Amino acid sequence: MKILNKKIAAHKSSAEWIRRQAADPYVERAHRDGYRARAAYKLIEMDERFHFLKNNQVVVDLGAAPGSWSQYIARTYSRSKIFAMDLLEITPINNVEFYQGDFTTDDALRWLTEKLNLENAESGTVDVVLSDMAPNTVGHKKTDHLRQMVLLEYAFDFALRALKPGGTFVAKSFTGGTTNDLLKQIKEKFATVHHIKPPASRKDSVEMFIVAMGFKG
Repeated sequence: MKILNKKIAAHKSSAEWIRRQAADPYVERAHRDGYRARAAYKLIEMDERFHFLKNNQVVVDLGAAPGSWSQYIARTYSRSKIFAMDLLEITPINNVEFYQGDFTTDDALRWLTEKLNLENAESGTVDVVLSDMAPNTVGHKKTDHLRQMVLLEYAFDFALRALKPGGTFVAKSFTGGTTNDLLKQIKEKFATVHHIKPPASRKDSVEMFIVAMGFKG
């Protein structure tokens, strides 16, 4: 692939990213299968291993852009209802209601609460909460990890309020010491908890995923 913008071409990290994308079989596979991003296969691989997605579910997809996770669910489990959210806009997907905004704000939580009818429910109304949220990294490992942990804690707090008994919480985390403390809290609330790195996650990436199933309510 030829980079036409000379400033970008001269930037070492940009050139490395282009080379990595060109050599990545998941990028080619996503293009062939019609997914918006290679990230779709992270969810696909986790779902194939743990079977937490089904038809007729209510699913919340946090950090959804560009929409490949919602796209997979809408395509594979067409009778499920999907509510997606991200700071960035996404191209509309059939059967996905999308909110562009910051999940950590009151406005965003109000939108979710209303859409999910949480205020009027005796217990949660959501079957699966997914979070692929990640901060804008600054290259400082400790700072990036702490920022990720804040987003993970927000997602976990929401899952505690939104999930039905028996529900599933899947969320991105970064490797680091603080994760163990949060994992302990998650294990208290779910029957089974796995901390994994799906094959589609690049080997040089620090990301991991928590798959917590069987919410105790």
